[in-house]
Amino acid sequence: MWNKLIQVFKTKDLRNRIIFTIVILVLIRILSHIPIPGVDLDALKAFFDKSKLFGLLDVFSGGTMRRFSIGMMGVGPYINASIIMQLLAHVIPSLEAMQKEGDEGRKKINQWTRWIAVPLAFLQSYGMIMLLRSQGQGLLGNITPFQLFSVILVTATGTILLMWLGELITERGIGNGISLIIALGIIAGLPSIVQSVGVSYTGVSSLIGVAGLILLSLVVIVSIIYVNEGNRLIPVSYARRMRGIKMYGGMDTQLPLKLNTAGVIPIIFAMSFMIFPNLISQFFSNARTPFIAEAAKWVGKTFSVSPPTVWYGILYFVLVVAFTFFYTSVIFNPKEISENIQKQGGFVPGMRPGTETAKYLGFIIVRITLIGAVFLGIISVLPLMLQGAYASFDMLIGGTSILIVVSVILETVRQLDAQMIMRSYEEY
Repeated sequence: MWNKLIQVFKTKDLRNRIIFTIVILVLIRILSHIPIPGVDLDALKAFFDKSKLFGLLDVFSGGTMRRFSIGMMGVGPYINASIIMQLLAHVIPSLEAMQKEGDEGRKKINQWTRWIAVPLAFLQSYGMIMLLRSQGQGLLGNITPFQLFSVILVTATGTILLMWLGELITERGIGNGISLIIALGIIAGLPSIVQSVGVSYTGVSSLIGVAGLILLSLVVIVSIIYVNEGNRLIPVSYARRMRGIKMYGGMDTQLPLKLNTAGVIPIIFAMSFMIFPNLISQFFSNARTPFIAEAAKWVGKTFSVSPPTVWYGILYFVLVVAFTFFYTSVIFNPKEISENIQKQGGFVPGMRPGTETAKYLGFIIVRITLIGAVFLGIISVLPLMLQGAYASFDMLIGGTSILIVVSVILETVRQLDAQMIMRSYEEY
């Protein structure tokens, strides 16, 4: 590991990319500590400590909501815009064709995603502020319409700024910028979680419980690494071809299919959807129409975050599995892979090139994706199942946060290794 780090920092380009990434991440943390004036921060912190739902939102924002900072909405609107665009790409043929155009098509879709994220940032900022105002307790006070517009403008601008900084990391740094921002927010909230564990547990019996949680966390981390690094190797052979007096091809290689092709994206998508039932219920629970108020309370009770209900766990598990299959189908197209292999003169032994190879690859990817999807779902709901045994510890955050952080770190290390391999080829 140390030799690899030394080699990385000896390479000027990689060293500059890493330094650039660190500087941007530090700047993001500075932005998260700049509060918007006119808010009772002490009352806001006390409210977030009492509310499980808002506490969960605060952890994934890196504490920005608790501080009511200019980046309090994080990159949530951009993630929701990405979900919308990917869903539309499966419905609108022109968008699906654009995805197949290569880099140019992806650039256009990314640009449209940014444009969609801008109005979503304003809408979600307005919704969050109205939701906080509806909770009472003097959180936001009696702000004027002009102050309300100013706060919405600042928070929406903060989201757009974070989106831009994340894309800068993706283009000029190391790793996926949006994923790194989310992971950074979770890591920033870990000290407070560790502190709460230390306060909750006292005595020898408590130490046994803490040791059990640490051991369980290590098992989860090892399992995540094992599944994320797992591959199904498909043998591919290339026929020999004569060009002039030289013979080309005639080699055997392998096509790796990842057990978890979708990575951490399904968890982020599922978390974005799971927040909405509770937000809607709290927003409409005080409605003047009795039917709407009762329906909102029923939704809030059925999909309660604390204590988590059975329906909450079932819906969370189903969403994680569904998004895993959905995102895998977006980034892995068996037909395109089969066509590329055929164009290069390759074939899968025992399979006809073309349609039969595409069906075979589709069959394999569905089977291994099922294993990866069920694993992600189990890891996601495992903290909910164990919360009864460790009621004083916030297990709701544990499994999901570990999954996201470990997956993002693995993906970043993988990109760093790819950069090293590419530069080693350039030297020769």
